[in-house]
Amino acid sequence: MKPPPFEYIRARSLEEALAALAESGEDAKPIAGGQSLVPALTMRLVRPSVLVDVNHAGLAEVSTNGDVRIGATVRQAALSNDKRIHPLVRRALPFVGHFVTRNRGTVGGSIAHADGAAELPLCLVVLDGAVVAASRGGRREIAATDFFVTHFCTTLGQGELVVETRWPHAAEGEASAFEELALRHGDFAQSMAAVVLRREAGRIVEARVGVGAVTERPTRLAEVEALLVGSSGVEAAADAGALAATLVDPPSTTHASASYLRALTGTLVARAVERAQ
Repeated sequence: MKPPPFEYIRARSLEEALAALAESGEDAKPIAGGQSLVPALTMRLVRPSVLVDVNHAGLAEVSTNGDVRIGATVRQAALSNDKRIHPLVRRALPFVGHFVTRNRGTVGGSIAHADGAAELPLCLVVLDGAVVAASRGGRREIAATDFFVTHFCTTLGQGELVVETRWPHAAEGEASAFEELALRHGDFAQSMAAVVLRREAGRIVEARVGVGAVTERPTRLAEVEALLVGSSGVEAAADAGALAATLVDPPSTTHASASYLRALTGTLVARAVERAQ
C-alpha cells in the first residue's frame, strides 16, 4: 500500500515547527526518524494531511546541564556508546529494533509514540525521568509516570511537541539490568523488565522495577520494589519474580497465553534482579 496524500513542511526552526503544528491542528503529525510513523502511513493506519519535518528544528543535542538532556531528534544509535547516558538505557538499546532502525529512529519519537512494548519509555519511567513538551503557548515538563496513558496515547496536548527528554545520572552504588524476550531479535517484546538497584553496605536501600509489553504502558511494580529493599538482591530474586507474575494481567495473544506471559514476566524480573549487581 501507499500512504494517503499529505502536505510536507520542512521546519527550519522550532518556532516554525510549532507554528505549523498549531495551524494544522489535529490533521498534523511531526516526523523525524519515521520508523513508526512511515509504516503506519503506508498501511493507512493514520491519515494526517500535514507532515511537519522537525529534523532541522535544533533538537539534536545531548547536554549534561544537571540531568542528561536528550533532544528529541537525537538518534537512538548515537546513545549506544555515550558514557553520559545511564547504563540502563545503554543495556536496553540493543533490544530496540535493528541497527538500521536505531540509526534513524529518534529518542523523542519513541517516547512520543508511546508503544507499550517499547524499551525507551520503560527506561524513562523506571529512571524517574521527564518529558519536555513545547507549543506556541510555552513549555512544560511532564514526569514520565504522568506522560504515558495507554498504548500510543500520552498526555501531550494538541499542538505540543516533545522537544527533550531528561534522564538522571547513575547514582553511586547503583546497578541496573534490562531483560526482554521477543520471538526473534528485533521483534516487538513479548515481555520486558528493567531494574535499578542502589546498595549501601551490600544491602538494597532503593529499588526501581518496571515491566512493559504485558501492560498497557510502562509500569513500575511498587510491591516488588518494597520486597527487594533490605535484601542483597540475589536472595530475593525468585520471590521478586514470583510476585511480579501476580501483578500483571496481560491478554492472551496469537503467540502466547496470558498465563505464559505472566510466568515469563516473573522470570525476566527475577533474572534482571540477579544481574543488577
